[in-house]
Amino acid sequence: MFTSRSRELAALDGWLLENDGHPLVVVVSGPGGVGKTSLALRWLHATRAKFPDGQLYVDLAAVTGDGPMTPDEVLEWFLLALGVPAADVPWGLPRRQAAFRSLTADRAISVLLDNAVSAAQVRPLLPTSPHSAVVVTSRWRLGGLAVDGARFVEVESFDEDSSLELLELAVGTRVASEPDAARELAHLCAGLPIALSVVGARLSTHPRRSLSKEVGSLRAERLGTLTLADGVSVEAVFDVSYLELPPGHARAYRLCALHPGASFGVEAAAAAVGEPPEDVEPVLSDLVEKNLLSEVENERFRYHDLLRLHARRHAEWDSAAEGDAAVRRVVEWYLDRAVAADLAVVPDRPRVGPRYESADTAFDHLTAALDWLEVERANLVMAIREAADREWHALAWQVAETLFGFFLHRHHFADWISAFETGAEAARLDRHAVAESRLRMQLAIGYLNVGRQTDASRAASRALELAHQAGDFASVATALRQLGRICRARGDVEEALAYFRRSLEVESALGRRRGEALAHRRIGEALTDLQRYEEAIAALTTATAIMAELGQVLELARIRTVAAVPTLALGQADDAARLLHAALPVMAETKSPDYVADVLLLLADVASHRGDRKQEQDHLKAAEAAYTRAGQPVPERVRSRLPE
Repeated sequence: MFTSRSRELAALDGWLLENDGHPLVVVVSGPGGVGKTSLALRWLHATRAKFPDGQLYVDLAAVTGDGPMTPDEVLEWFLLALGVPAADVPWGLPRRQAAFRSLTADRAISVLLDNAVSAAQVRPLLPTSPHSAVVVTSRWRLGGLAVDGARFVEVESFDEDSSLELLELAVGTRVASEPDAARELAHLCAGLPIALSVVGARLSTHPRRSLSKEVGSLRAERLGTLTLADGVSVEAVFDVSYLELPPGHARAYRLCALHPGASFGVEAAAAAVGEPPEDVEPVLSDLVEKNLLSEVENERFRYHDLLRLHARRHAEWDSAAEGDAAVRRVVEWYLDRAVAADLAVVPDRPRVGPRYESADTAFDHLTAALDWLEVERANLVMAIREAADREWHALAWQVAETLFGFFLHRHHFADWISAFETGAEAARLDRHAVAESRLRMQLAIGYLNVGRQTDASRAASRALELAHQAGDFASVATALRQLGRICRARGDVEEALAYFRRSLEVESALGRRRGEALAHRRIGEALTDLQRYEEAIAALTTATAIMAELGQVLELARIRTVAAVPTLALGQADDAARLLHAALPVMAETKSPDYVADVLLLLADVASHRGDRKQEQDHLKAAEAAYTRAGQPVPERVRSRLPE
């Protein structure tokens, strides 16, 4: 329910008119439960016609753990929402901020940044479009945003008249028939919309209950422990609603609040409660009806932060064993589901976790599995942290193991690194050397992707050491290749070549054909760096033959792209062009502008070698268009070669 706030809405409307042709930034501040988000949503809904290019929303408190959401995490979400493929989201705050501002430079969009904690958290998220509006909600005033031209609205608790208006919307004529009791209810709720809504929902389901009786109940239960900064307590309001719940509803209210992430679906809630989903779903619906839970989208729920705190306080009064059991059931549910998804994403990858042996087939194709992992990504990362914090080390590393294939497809490097740092340490504490070796190797790949070469080298070296100790020679071969990639990245090409050749020896001894092909490809790349072009072509030809034999279409296209470099260096422009034209349609199917640009830039080199200036420029413009179609900024490697 939404009532009053006419003064605040009028101010927002006025500022939008004043800022016509300039970006608008508004900070809506006030205590928890006062209705900041409701005000922001009401205004953005009323003005949506002025922002035809879309609306972006993020709850900056949606992911809990080590602290509030960071700007680079939020920008990743925004870029994905704007259509940038996950694999093409740039790494690091400066690049993400540049991409976001480039994509939104001329768009008429609105942005809601909910529950901000500081101006520093907000500032990188501000678009520069003159047609944009940003509304920030926070419990703090965030005065530092004044330098960014922000306007400020302070939302206070409802006065008595507004409180009575909201109650009247819920319970009708009972407010007029018991005016004194209605005023006392408004006072006991401290004018907080969240508290008034809970009381209104309770009274609306008890049409014969008098307001006087409700006042008596609140006075009896007023414990004064759940307080705001100004000392106002709302615990009694929540307590009365909680104490009226049937036992099963009360238990669900308590235990679902222990869920590691901010939002959850019916099946995760059923895991927390330990009952079938079909029995839990109507309970969740009843909690929504009583305003004790919010349905944020179809069959997905979350608590208001004050209600989550209230529910967790009541959960603390249960036995510690019951709360631990609920959280463990949730973590295990995520593990089992993620195992099934991982098997759909990468069916033939070697795994260590025991649950793969009895996994179900919940996902019948890759896209469905990736989509589920995307939706639950934050919860899965939080499940790893929760398990590690509770010293459930085996669970922590097993959940981490399920995410490697997903991260290879969708990247999400910050989550990748966080999950595998925690998972590798959990495997160490669980004394599972093989699991630790593989997780540290997967962590090294994440580090290498973001340019943390020293960390990558340290993680890969430790992975190699552990793999040798455990006799896990498949992991030995992979670790050797990754160490070679690290050496090549820092310019030590001879050392890289030695690592790649050692990897090939191990892969050949194991009879792993795909591993042999990958090693030959890396050898070919290193030989190309050393300008030993004929040897490079020989290695890459072998890699091509193996990948063709295995039917690895994408890997085959990538090897052909790599092979075009030494081929052209030997002056064989026609052969290089044939390799690249064979690779281009496969790369286009990936919808990755980086893959497409790799091929097109080399085709431009072929045209330049032939002296065909027009064709060279056509290929460069096509590379530029690949990024533009994907809604991404054109990188320097393309932009620097474009015509003036």
